[in-house]
Amino acid sequence: MTRSRALLAGLCLAISTPALAATVSAKPSEQDWRTPAPETVMVIDTNKGRVLVELIPEVAPNHVARLQELTRAGVYDGRTFFRVIDKFMAQTGDPTNTGEGGSDKPNLKAEFTFRRTAEAGFVPMAAPAGLEVGYLKSLPVVSQAWSWSDMTSDKKVSAWGTYCPGVLGMARDEDNNSANSQFFLMRQPYPSLDKRYTAFGRVISGLDAVRAIKTGEPVPAPQDLMQKVRLLSDIPEAERPKVRVIDPKGPWFAAETKRLRALKGADFSVCDMDPPVEVR
Repeated sequence: MTRSRALLAGLCLAISTPALAATVSAKPSEQDWRTPAPETVMVIDTNKGRVLVELIPEVAPNHVARLQELTRAGVYDGRTFFRVIDKFMAQTGDPTNTGEGGSDKPNLKAEFTFRRTAEAGFVPMAAPAGLEVGYLKSLPVVSQAWSWSDMTSDKKVSAWGTYCPGVLGMARDEDNNSANSQFFLMRQPYPSLDKRYTAFGRVISGLDAVRAIKTGEPVPAPQDLMQKVRLLSDIPEAERPKVRVIDPKGPWFAAETKRLRALKGADFSVCDMDPPVEVR
């Protein structure tokens, strides 16, 4: 297996997000929060700090199942961040720590897009040119406009995760169906990856740690690493952090969307939203 599994080397520029005004919407109330299913939260303890990643099975069930399986098998413990590009992403998950390896599991078929139902829980924030952009749980998503469902045989529309900061993507080589174990976490937005690499989760806590990881292509020794990776559900109750995230279906999210759209005007992006999280 070669380094071709890594993300294409030319994709290393990012679109920076301007700082937003200090004013924010009112403090969220109890009805604004949701508690992620503990089996869908990866707790990644790195030498730079703890990172929590919510996996979204609705968008890529096979990729979520693979990360859950490898996490429970301990494959990700001690894995280095071997390719990290500032203003782009941090890549890890190679059992050989070389950037050229993968697990003993078969490669995954691409899940670049998914079929969205009316009941999927997607919350639109804007509707540019026949599309809808918004959130499904903690993941920013771009979707065909729901009106298109009237013209589809399954009465669904195509949608996909979009690469905002913190989004989790699966690395692959030139073959779309070659993802295996390596994944990357976005340090900054890069929407040109949309529909080219499977996006299936997002950092909900610890993005500062991701952005603190040493950069390089490859990263020079000593490389930063994931010391221990667990699913929240597998951590003993007495040690398990309590996690809740803003629900995009709640009133706080709607008010914050309205505020951001008024502030940004035509420059508004789904990546401008930074949903609050509480970890205790």
